[in-house]
Amino acid sequence: MKLGMLIFDGFQLLDVFGPLEMFAGLHDRVRIVMLGERAGPVASSAGPRVVVDATLADAPDLDIFMVPGGIGTRREVGNAALIAAVKARAEATPHVATICTGAALLARTGLLDGVRATTNKRAFAWAAGQGPNVQWVRQARWVEDGKYLTSSGISAGTDMALALIAQLFGPETAQGIADGAEYHWNRDPADDPFARLNGLVD
Repeated sequence: MKLGMLIFDGFQLLDVFGPLEMFAGLHDRVRIVMLGERAGPVASSAGPRVVVDATLADAPDLDIFMVPGGIGTRREVGNAALIAAVKARAEATPHVATICTGAALLARTGLLDGVRATTNKRAFAWAAGQGPNVQWVRQARWVEDGKYLTSSGISAGTDMALALIAQLFGPETAQGIADGAEYHWNRDPADDPFARLNGLVD
């Protein structure tokens, strides 16, 4: 299988590398490709740079397409060329997942209209404003609706990635990867204390 992870200036490191570390546990069963609007190095919000393997336009056909969040999403929601490229790639990919405010980018494409989705709880109002026709779920660690999976803030993407691995390769495989990483996998998509912490639910 091929997994494409989008990166853009100001992406959140854990949004990208938490899920990718879980998929890396599948070894030669998944090939990971770093995607960008253009070729070259891309700086994360923390500074370290990652090199784009392929542009969104030139990427191979994917089985999984992931869109992370980060402070850069505030800029990229207004990038019409990127949003169009994300839409085209998402339409052509069987499994599409967002981490944190990456949901805002996907919401801007219109593909989440009428779809249940969630996002970072600290940035919930802003992200939800990028897609007023999305059925935003205030309390959820992650949400699956059809081919779309959307996760809450930052670390939630790792739990969502393991849930997708369980779906595609079996729960024993997913648990084995979590155990190998010494990661406590939260299997419950409704277990979201951060919604209350950020005033989204009573």
